[in-house]
Amino acid sequence: MFRPEIQAMSPYIPGEQPQTGKAIKLNTNENPYPPSHRVLEAIQSAAGRLERYPDPLGTAFRRAAADVHGIDPDMILCGNGSDDCLTVLTRAFVGSSDKLRLPYPSYILYRTLAELQAAQFEEVPFAEDFQLSDAFKTVAPDVKLIYLPNPNSPTGTMVDHESILDLVDRAPCPVVIDEAYVDFAPTHAIGLVHRNPKIIVTRTLSKSYALAGLRFGYLIAHPEIVASLRKVKDSYNTDMLSLAGATAAISDQAWLRDNVAKICGTRGRMETELRAMGFDVLPSHANFVWCTRSDRPVKPIYEALKQRGILVRYMNYPGWSDGLRMSVGTDEQIDALFVVLKDLLKSG
Repeated sequence: MFRPEIQAMSPYIPGEQPQTGKAIKLNTNENPYPPSHRVLEAIQSAAGRLERYPDPLGTAFRRAAADVHGIDPDMILCGNGSDDCLTVLTRAFVGSSDKLRLPYPSYILYRTLAELQAAQFEEVPFAEDFQLSDAFKTVAPDVKLIYLPNPNSPTGTMVDHESILDLVDRAPCPVVIDEAYVDFAPTHAIGLVHRNPKIIVTRTLSKSYALAGLRFGYLIAHPEIVASLRKVKDSYNTDMLSLAGATAAISDQAWLRDNVAKICGTRGRMETELRAMGFDVLPSHANFVWCTRSDRPVKPIYEALKQRGILVRYMNYPGWSDGLRMSVGTDEQIDALFVVLKDLLKSG
């Protein structure tokens, strides 16, 4: 009964979410701290109006986010997490047998979205310094959409803006800058949207705003593009509680600055300590670090950590590398990780 494309595809596999026990979760890039107190207050207030449909356009959130970013509210489209925004974009621009371009390695959901459309995806490796290669910037006319996560996952690296603008000038299609982790980075690409209408930026509140369980994201594009994307999204793709919580969260920029500072401080300590233990660690601009080793396989380390109640993400990219992606936790969680890691490395 299913379409052949659905039968053939492999499902997207998210990070493990244990249902019992007290594991230290460093595997899905969740924020280890609770969200702003304003979020819970806003959700409690909105809970008294659940007999009503939510605002289908998320007007209050768009106004608050527009004020934070210094843009027009009509440049914002709300989504059920940024994954929903990515789905809307893929459905809007990529048809059956069309091509979608991705860097490699990057977010594996992009492949799934292409397969759902019965489209093709082409993965072009990053250059050795994790900038865009000339091959990536050389785009055929039949490519309908380009995804560029910035910062990238799993590496935590960033592509510079001049390279992005060069890509956009040469591309025949929209370029989506997926900024899921950008609040932990020194720069962002929202200003580039004004420089070229082919640029679309996606954001999530899951990481830096500690709202992974709320499922809220948004995209920023020229108003004409947003108006057309509204035709594609579900009628009510964000609910009343998530809209209330997201609006409160993005309005509390003082909380965001404090939280980001804590996580970036712990991230720096992780990079230093993990290198001292013999891991190769790329400098990260996200809320995780990517760790590899040249002297031993890392999958047994992942398995041994799991046995001791510490979850990290083992990821294998054929033709490139495998490694451990470790989310930034609280200082106490990271201290526990270090103790166990040192013991594991010493014993074996």
